[in-house]
Amino acid sequence: MKKQLLTLILALFLSSPLLFAQTTSDLRIMSFNIRYDNPEDGKQNWNYRKENIIRMFHFYDLDIIGMQEVLVNQLNYLKTNLKDYDFVGVGREDGKEKGEYAPIFYRKDRFKALKSNTFWLSQTPKKVSKGWDADLERIATWVLLKDKITGKKFVVINTHFDHIGKQARIESAKLIKQKSISIARDMPVILTGDFNLTPESEGIQSLIDPKEKGAFVDSKKAAVFTYGPDWSTCGFDHRPFEKRKLIDYIFIRNVDSVKRYAVLAETLNELFLSDHCPIYAQISL
Repeated sequence: MKKQLLTLILALFLSSPLLFAQTTSDLRIMSFNIRYDNPEDGKQNWNYRKENIIRMFHFYDLDIIGMQEVLVNQLNYLKTNLKDYDFVGVGREDGKEKGEYAPIFYRKDRFKALKSNTFWLSQTPKKVSKGWDADLERIATWVLLKDKITGKKFVVINTHFDHIGKQARIESAKLIKQKSISIARDMPVILTGDFNLTPESEGIQSLIDPKEKGAFVDSKKAAVFTYGPDWSTCGFDHRPFEKRKLIDYIFIRNVDSVKRYAVLAETLNELFLSDHCPIYAQISL
């Protein structure tokens, strides 16, 4: 009888929502390509979506957000409406304000930025440049954060790979891994971004190859609980499901666990948040 009672108690504990409760070492992370402010987007233009995006960020009570395709006017709006956050990042076309940012927003009451920088995905990463067969300048922004609650230090890297250059995407994956090793060493690393690569691609496989030094782990594969579709690109055109792809990710290295992972395929009536879905993960350091 006692053995049966203990088994029942254990089963109830394992199925309890408390198993997934937020702890002081947990981080709520999001990667989100917000879609650049394109006047040709019509009813899906940034001006019609931006309030919903801010509401979504607040609803999920995020600790860290890696965004892609952020133009300076969008960045200014985000800064004004995300007052609990600081950010790091620069425009990819001049290292200042021109072109798209890949900014990292983080809660300023919880984290202290110790170091940060941006490098270009190219053969000359320290200066504004295009790499290999890329169509555009592409960047990765990183920040070394210290958790004021736990004292733990970790690195966040956020990136956006080229949409045209096949070799550029492969080489960018290699460069990201190399840079992450030199920046973080043995510290935990969280890598967010729009990689323009599907899971089976050479670039993604090189990032997660366990035989290679500095290999990352896909947070989806590591998560205890997952939710949402197998794709992250929805488009504004109600594209058929068979044409939607998973190209947005949250990768991890040297973290304790991933409790939750989700692709948030959300709309408000007919209004999309973006032409990409936000990627969410609850990670324990």
